[in-house]
Amino acid sequence: MTRLILKRLLVSLVVLWLVTLLVFVATLLLPGDPARAILGQQATPERIAALQHQLHLDEPVWQRYLSWLGGLFTGDLGTSTSTQGPVTTLLADRVSASLVLLVLAAVIATPLGLAFGTWTAMRRGRAGDQVVSGVSLVIAALPEFVIGVALIVLFATTVFRVLPSVTLTPPGEAVWAQPSQLVLPVLTLVLVVTPYITRMMRATMGEVLDSGYVEMARLKGMRERTVLLRHALPHAVGPVAQVVAIQLAWLAGGVVVVEFLFRYPGIGQALIDAVGKRDVAVVQAVTLLIAAVYIVVNLLADVIGILADPQLRTEALR
Repeated sequence: MTRLILKRLLVSLVVLWLVTLLVFVATLLLPGDPARAILGQQATPERIAALQHQLHLDEPVWQRYLSWLGGLFTGDLGTSTSTQGPVTTLLADRVSASLVLLVLAAVIATPLGLAFGTWTAMRRGRAGDQVVSGVSLVIAALPEFVIGVALIVLFATTVFRVLPSVTLTPPGEAVWAQPSQLVLPVLTLVLVVTPYITRMMRATMGEVLDSGYVEMARLKGMRERTVLLRHALPHAVGPVAQVVAIQLAWLAGGVVVVEFLFRYPGIGQALIDAVGKRDVAVVQAVTLLIAAVYIVVNLLADVIGILADPQLRTEALR
């Protein structure tokens, strides 16, 4: 198992390195000159040249990439052109704010989706199964910004007006100091992720419940709870772990839209502001951070899926 995990880790590191190449090339393709975007259209050629030298924009592309890559290993993400300060300082509070949002959404959505999926699989064809499946299908078809706007209309502006529609955090105050600001962003992410987990868990658990070893366990007189926990769930969690990983990894990228919608001060809002200000260092750092989260979550899902499913574990160790 250690050799298998190290192999998956090595593959993940290679993918992450390829992501650094893509991120660096993508920022090079952004339209406009960063120095001119900072100084304005009225800047003289001398001032533009001086700023380009200060930002190392006059160096060869390969040298700039190696310098940026070397800084990643030392924790130096570069200097923000909009604040003239380190990118790590700019993103420190925003990363923690986004992390709170993502963790809350994951902690709520994952067990909720697994529970709904298991419940509907055990009641296939009944009214409860049809209602949950229909509702999850409708919600899964809606983009996250549509769900967010609907929640704003329902709970913040038109119907009930019990929650804030945007995040209004005073400078220096943590966003979680006012928990009511977290409700709508977290609920939006939960509603986007949960239907996919529910539907996958229902399909997988349905196949497992119809399998021969589950039928044999029932014929031996085991209680249904024991059959479910000991024989059905371990075989169902493996395949579902991949879907859960994809959905949780989506949270790292989908949070950009949600944060923009609710004016939430996280990395998504920082990315949008950086693109508008042509702040290349911040764009590179946030994009790479989102990609790293995606890769790490998928790596953990692979390991959990193999450990949870005896059949996958046996095949992986051959």
